[in-house]
Amino acid sequence: MPILPGGGGPMSMVVIGVIVVLALCAFVAFSLLGGGNDGDTDIAQQDFSQPAATEKPLPTRVPPTPAIALGQPSQPTNVTGGGDTWTVMLYQDADDKILEEDLFIDFNEVERIGSSNKVNIVAQMDRYKGGFSGDGNWTGARRYYVTQDDDLERINSQVVGDLGEVNMSDGQTLVDFVTWAVANYPADKYALILSDHGMGWPGGWSDPDPRSSGDRSIPLAAAIGDQLYLMELDQALGEIRATTGIDKFELIGLDACLMSHMEVFNVLQQHARYGVASQETEPALGWAYTSFLNQLVNNPSMNGAGLGAAVVDTYIRDDQRIVDDRARQRFVGSSSGSAAQITRQLESSITLSAVDLSAMPELNAAVNQLALALQGVDQRAVAKARSYAQPFTSIFGSDVPPSYIDLGNFAQLAAQETRNPAVTQAGQAVLDALNGAIVAERHGSKKPGATGFSIYFPNSQLYRNPAAGPESYTAIANRFAADSLWDDYLAFHYTGRRFEAGDSQLVAPDRNQPVEAPGAGQITLGPVELSDNVAAPGQPVLMKTVVRGENIGNIYFFAGYLDSQANSIYVADTDFLTSNETRELNGVYYPDWGAGDFNLEFEWEPVVFALDDGQNTVEVLLTPQSYGAAPENAVYTVDGTYTYADGEHRAARLYLSDGELRNVYGFTDDGQTGAPREILPQQGDRFTITETWYDLNSAGRMSTPATQDGGTITFGNGPVTWKLLDAAAGDYVIGFIAEDLDGNRTDSYTQVTVR
Repeated sequence: MPILPGGGGPMSMVVIGVIVVLALCAFVAFSLLGGGNDGDTDIAQQDFSQPAATEKPLPTRVPPTPAIALGQPSQPTNVTGGGDTWTVMLYQDADDKILEEDLFIDFNEVERIGSSNKVNIVAQMDRYKGGFSGDGNWTGARRYYVTQDDDLERINSQVVGDLGEVNMSDGQTLVDFVTWAVANYPADKYALILSDHGMGWPGGWSDPDPRSSGDRSIPLAAAIGDQLYLMELDQALGEIRATTGIDKFELIGLDACLMSHMEVFNVLQQHARYGVASQETEPALGWAYTSFLNQLVNNPSMNGAGLGAAVVDTYIRDDQRIVDDRARQRFVGSSSGSAAQITRQLESSITLSAVDLSAMPELNAAVNQLALALQGVDQRAVAKARSYAQPFTSIFGSDVPPSYIDLGNFAQLAAQETRNPAVTQAGQAVLDALNGAIVAERHGSKKPGATGFSIYFPNSQLYRNPAAGPESYTAIANRFAADSLWDDYLAFHYTGRRFEAGDSQLVAPDRNQPVEAPGAGQITLGPVELSDNVAAPGQPVLMKTVVRGENIGNIYFFAGYLDSQANSIYVADTDFLTSNETRELNGVYYPDWGAGDFNLEFEWEPVVFALDDGQNTVEVLLTPQSYGAAPENAVYTVDGTYTYADGEHRAARLYLSDGELRNVYGFTDDGQTGAPREILPQQGDRFTITETWYDLNSAGRMSTPATQDGGTITFGNGPVTWKLLDAAAGDYVIGFIAEDLDGNRTDSYTQVTVR
């Protein structure tokens, strides 16, 4: 068993968690949302889960759409008729340094099949200036009629339109592409697949060139800039159908992160018969285009259900960068494993759902009944279900609890925690409706509670913030808000505003209306008592405190090196603590702290962790991600700056598990904000670790954290691993942090000397 963070090994008090692979999604930090106006609460809260690192000697604080010119389209070889001809349209927004190559390879995977006498495949790809330099390093947007070839490194299909730079985040650009494709390549069935960064209910599909500010009247849009927001996608698809005469697309696929939301599928149901999307972030591979398109070409009589099931069934396992030996070698580098090994690793955190969109009204009705039933129970139990339901990566960062949760798992937990017959009945109806809507669904072992659909359930901090709350939610996800009672229920949960079955108006409480948090706990921690004031490696100290309050969500251990000269604390270690009782529902584990006051004990041994690249060892904070049940499920993160061998750099995050580096993700903006995308390290690339420090105020309390660069590792031929080190001698601040079900934290610390 590997030694794990938190006291130097797998201890009964240390909980190991699970997180997922990040790729193709937009990630918005709290700093982008800001504190709001007119008295809104600042949601940038103190958070000890930010990574830090240092090298010995002891850490020391450092002071502070142009006009489109079309080419001549290739003549389609298919003959329309018989109901079995298709036009597949690929809208590939690759105008991004990190994902450009991945979407380029996806295109080449499509070429391994190419168009046939029954299936036309057309694409519009917008490439990035810089970054990936393959295939002539052209930039701008081009349209293609895709034909067959086996080369994964060069596009050989005919260019039928050279558009120059276009804004792929503009709905009109999507309208222009699809109307052109339908006019030139008519068929019986149409499939539209959009690829880029996804954000969940807000939408996605950003485009930095040409940069556009977009509509800033919606607070979220003002905070993060131009995207193809969900209501804009809805409008574009409606315009396409009106212009082309398409009754409905046979299938709309969203090859992007986080898009398998109730809010999203409610839009797609208006325009398509079937949809495909992922609840979680997607690996760099994207979808297995060669495999599922091969099935379509060989059986064009299939409908959207068959094509959607093929997309789900072939995901990851049949991708060309897995099954093709040369492509796999390029994908994973010189330390590549077998196709089966790589597949197992990548599949552990995936999700993908194919949905029969005609079933959405029944699912909406079931969700409405659940919302009505939840109105009649203790909202503290609902807050607990929200807190522990299967979470997915939220664009709103890590300083608040996850707000994208699994709908089915939430319904089950709500029934379990409320023990209310009406909620139990309504929850079962939701599960039945989900089963009726899902055509095919896959989820990895690290997402055991995934049932195919996510829903937005923010905590009170997000709910009261204009950029994340109902002011933006009901404007962007307006179709779902109009079709469902979910916005009504969120308003009831946080403001007490009651609703009835027939209510249909969009609910966005006034900013000045008080927001209450049923999950708040008014938790207090007693003074931390130590068995000894001196600790050393092999000589741990026993920490004790008394916990009082209700709605306890998670409790953490914290250790920081005290730099007395700078009056600052360097964050050295933190981890979850387990409760005496751990509960489980469909593979999702969560703590049960019981009711009333209790004593909390933890034995701390002064050890720290470091990353080793085979040449250098750099001390680092491993930040845990979620509560789990088994040490082998642990995933930890480290933030920093990724520098390519050519000198270009990106804010990035490492993901480590079971002693080794598993994934690297880069972000489009500084401070690990913007859209993340998986980076495949190349020899000579470097990662500089970000340290986190807290200044102490006059009362000895920690202020807003500050960061600075720490040590650097360099990627080579061998793996990056973590090591256990003795903590440096000196004074440390150690203690406990308790978090309630709304994400509010309280803490208690004491000092100890390490020798």
